[in-house]
Amino acid sequence: MSNSPADLLARDRRCVLHPYAPPGTPGPLFAVERTHGVHLRLCDGRELVDGMASWWAAIHGYNHPALHGALSRQLERMSHVMFGGLTHEPAVALCEKLVAITPAPLTRVFLCDSGSVSVEVALKLAVQYQQALGKPQKRKLLTALGGYHGDTLGAMSVCDPLGGMHTLFRGVLSEQLFAPRPGPRFDAPWDDGPKSPIAAFEQLLSQHAHELAAVVLEPIVQNAGGMNFYHPHYLRRVRALCDQHDVLLILDEIATNFGRTGKLFGCEHAAVSPDIMCVGKSLTGGVMTLAATLTTERVAHTIAGSEPGVFMHGPTYMGNPLACAVALASIELLLASDYASAVSRIEAQLGSELAACRGLPGVADVRVLGAIGVVELERPVDMSKMQPAFVERGVWLRPFGKLVYTMPPYVIERAELAQITGAMHDVIALHA
Repeated sequence: MSNSPADLLARDRRCVLHPYAPPGTPGPLFAVERTHGVHLRLCDGRELVDGMASWWAAIHGYNHPALHGALSRQLERMSHVMFGGLTHEPAVALCEKLVAITPAPLTRVFLCDSGSVSVEVALKLAVQYQQALGKPQKRKLLTALGGYHGDTLGAMSVCDPLGGMHTLFRGVLSEQLFAPRPGPRFDAPWDDGPKSPIAAFEQLLSQHAHELAAVVLEPIVQNAGGMNFYHPHYLRRVRALCDQHDVLLILDEIATNFGRTGKLFGCEHAAVSPDIMCVGKSLTGGVMTLAATLTTERVAHTIAGSEPGVFMHGPTYMGNPLACAVALASIELLLASDYASAVSRIEAQLGSELAACRGLPGVADVRVLGAIGVVELERPVDMSKMQPAFVERGVWLRPFGKLVYTMPPYVIERAELAQITGAMHDVIALHA
């Protein structure tokens, strides 16, 4: 069997389904041979600086010895055991660590396989909690336009139904309630007027509180739904309104967790704590798939106090020891580092260097928060042109919709980040 890059790509196109791509697509596809630091080495020998951190997960870069060491040591003991009726040190230690670093009063951790599943778990927790309180009518969810929460059915139901990626499934999904996109912008003056987004949110919540199990939001940054950075006071008001109307608050921190916005968790910008929190992506530093859903003693014990007396969810690979061990190592590595300064440095450089994109034709907006840099275009990206153009400049970026953005590893050096921002400017200038 040939191992040439061309043969590998041909084999891929015969049998592999890639995300958001047709089978056998003739479009841009690149074969990776190995990774190191913040680089991808393609099978044809080209080196790319990864500006995506493997969909925002590889915050420490690739092949970090602390993470691979944790994986290797755990592999010598056991790779997996069912979590029903059994437990083990990596899972318990990870749950203890998550409880210690997340906002109080989150004290219970449900380990699961992926970010989408953690959202499913959060939604089921909220609905089962309301049923345990004798309020079965409270089963709807309120969220906001511009959000993205995953690709499974429950998670899709709270993604943006108009501008999102799941309009094909509208007849299958549960119908939820959608407030306008959160605002104002993160760095704008707070607007509390009658036409503000929070006023519309308050009206929806008060009108439908009798049927709402929970509010679901991405804190501060709406990510794959449009990279919208919104004002922290919006989240404070949402928390107060949920308390006022006896509705749970679910915060989807999957993309914003572990330092991405400059805080350990996005909700810290608003100094609020949710009733249920989802974490994932960078939980393992991009080494293995793992996510978690955290909740409070109140939610957990209320569910346990009513039929059937247990939470009704149980993934086969829940609490995988390998994933738990590497997740604990990733968290400890992050906390031992000066990640806040690293993210602040990235934020300053992104802000300075992406500013040049503001004057380019076809650019609608440039915005930066933490280790997130976004250039929004006036028209959708032509991936068939932009993706190869970035690769030609030694950079890996994955634009979508009207957005060209970077969320790099925190260990990226100044010159490597400058290569990314320079490529963003040049490629947008040519292809926007």
